Amino acid sequence: MSRIEWTDATWNPVTGCTPIATGCKHCYAKEMHRRLRAMGQAKYQHDFFEVQCHPEELEKPLHWRKPRMVFVNSMSDLFHEDVSGNFILDVFLLMGRCPQHTFQVLTKRPQRMMDVLGGLSGAGLSAPPLPNVWLGASASTQADLERVVPPLMETPAAVRFLSLEPLLGPVVLRMQALRADWVIVGAESGPHRRECKHEWIESLVTQCVEADVPVFVKQAHIDGLVVKMPEILGRVWDQMPTSKGETHEDHIVRGVEW
Repeated sequence: MSRIEWTDATWNPVTGCTPIATGCKHCYAKEMHRRLRAMGQAKYQHDFFEVQCHPEELEKPLHWRKPRMVFVNSMSDLFHEDVSGNFILDVFLLMGRCPQHTFQVLTKRPQRMMDVLGGLSGAGLSAPPLPNVWLGASASTQADLERVVPPLMETPAAVRFLSLEPLLGPVVLRMQALRADWVIVGAESGPHRRECKHEWIESLVTQCVEADVPVFVKQAHIDGLVVKMPEILGRVWDQMPTSKGETHEDHIVRGVEW
């Protein structure tokens, strides 16, 4: 299971990564990789910056009986340049065999995602997209957002989402970004966390409300502390997408209606 608030479980057929954006500076996956390596876990004995594929992990979701939300590659990036197109295809074929689960694929490399998935026509995956696979792109700044949004929006997906975590500056969700089906927002954690102003998060929540885009605020900085699932503008924001144009909220919100 997972302690990440917006998912139920993680699945890591790939481990290791390399930095590509400002948000990578204090990578939680790098620190977690170090801990798992020290614990002797075989899958993490390589250097973090050495990307490794693990074919033996591919069929793991087939053995999960209970349907769950699955974050794919929390310890890597499925669309890293060192992951072959054939292995990516194997991952998508497996996800297609598990319609009971919903898979959340988040990348900092949406251009490669667009290129690779666009080349999978004929594999039964490109048209229509798998209904149980959500595709997302990660950004920390306005410049990041401008880079990742166009290829994300050009990639066919049942659900497209943006993860603005760690949020490192004010962000304006322009019209194209607001075509997303879901937005995740979160401040950086860890002992060397960089500032995330409360007004940046409030602004993003307001923009999502006005555009009718479900938003999930994972954490914020309050009085010098990292607070999980904070109240923003009078409520906890834990919305999840269900299908195009709809939202689904599984938790009780404290007296404030959407």
